[in-house]
Amino acid sequence: MTDKSSNQMWGGRFAAGPDAIMEAINASIGFDKRLAAQDIAGSRAHAAMLAAAGIVSDKDAEAMREGLLTVLSEIEEGRFAFSTALEDIHMNVEARLKEIIGDPAGRLHTGRSRNDQVATDFKLWVRDQLDAVDGALVTLMRACLAQAEAGADWVMPGFTHLQTAQPVTWGHHMMAYVEMFGRDLGRVRDARKRMNECPLGAAALAGTSFPIDRQMTAEALGFDRPAANSLDAVSDRDFALEFLGAASICAMHLSRFAEELVIWSSAQFRFVSLSDRFSTGSSIMPQKKNPDAAELIRAKIGRIFGANVALMTVMKGLPLAYSKDMQEDKEQVFDAADNLMLALAAMDGMVRDMTANKDNLRAAAASGFSTATDLADWLVRVLGLPFREAHHVTGSLVALAEGKGCDLPDLSLADMQSVHGEITEAVYDVLGVENSVASRTSYGGTAPVRVREQVQRWKEILG
Repeated sequence: MTDKSSNQMWGGRFAAGPDAIMEAINASIGFDKRLAAQDIAGSRAHAAMLAAAGIVSDKDAEAMREGLLTVLSEIEEGRFAFSTALEDIHMNVEARLKEIIGDPAGRLHTGRSRNDQVATDFKLWVRDQLDAVDGALVTLMRACLAQAEAGADWVMPGFTHLQTAQPVTWGHHMMAYVEMFGRDLGRVRDARKRMNECPLGAAALAGTSFPIDRQMTAEALGFDRPAANSLDAVSDRDFALEFLGAASICAMHLSRFAEELVIWSSAQFRFVSLSDRFSTGSSIMPQKKNPDAAELIRAKIGRIFGANVALMTVMKGLPLAYSKDMQEDKEQVFDAADNLMLALAAMDGMVRDMTANKDNLRAAAASGFSTATDLADWLVRVLGLPFREAHHVTGSLVALAEGKGCDLPDLSLADMQSVHGEITEAVYDVLGVENSVASRTSYGGTAPVRVREQVQRWKEILG
């Protein structure tokens, strides 16, 4: 395959090839060669349809389909010589096909354009990525479910503003991420369903006069239907943007989880121990065990957010239909997909390997006046105080405990009654952290019985 074939592929439009600068800015083969499998799948489906519609002979179609398999083998085995002068994966494949089967290769492009071809290839690739993310999310959710089930009744502090708020259970905290990742999974599946329309046969922008069967190619490639408008089919990239949007939200959830793992694994918290497989040591401080995997997950979101903004910016001012600007649609998506999958795999590994330090979690839950809300609720429920008054009484008791250097359960009944005389011994039943979490039995609450119900529900959903 030689670079001089470039001019022939353009049908003689240019007397001489583009200079080095134009070649460099125009070529996309450096990155769109990742679409090789999708490009060949689309071409094989197109060739079969051309024969079924009587547009090319069965013999030529069979030669195309077999030749394309040969090209795919060469690419997969690393024996294919990609040419920058041939610009992109489509022309590289077609040129090599011509070398293999001769003139029939020239009939492959009948009834289609590079515009619908690239849109089809890219859709197929993004669809594959959505399926990969789907699987990775399910795997991660199962890892979180295992942690939740094991620690359904382990007490830990719940936080607001990163300040101790109320006791919760480890299982409840893990299940919060199952819910987040579950919505991510829903977005992925929703995006896949919406994007599953086939652009092939839209041609350059207006359709084609050849009697093609778009339903046949759509079905062959696993699409639900052909795209209904040829202009839209070749000119929009909202399927890629929707992937990036879903990826961005998922990456944000991963980043939040990663941040908690960084905090929890610190010497100041010691809530979890991360495995050596997902930590590193310091070059000069032998006591250090750095949560590098979590920190890198936390950083990956910048690349994924950036890809989303970059492609939005490329697309925002383009008139219909195709513009060369749209060549910039792929690198950002490729990078975001790679980094999202890496972050999902790393988080899954950390969650499976990490050990929750049950005693440290409980000790932290029992400090910081975490049962103050339980006390206020008791004053309302048992003594009939208005909540605002109960809030004030509880605040006074917290101040008293602070002054004595103890927590609320350590105050004597006499101490309690010095603030409000009607408080009885029964108040201590709600001040223990285990009692606190066990009492939160409302739907979605932290009580172990509720946590176990949610674990079972998600097990059934995930199958």
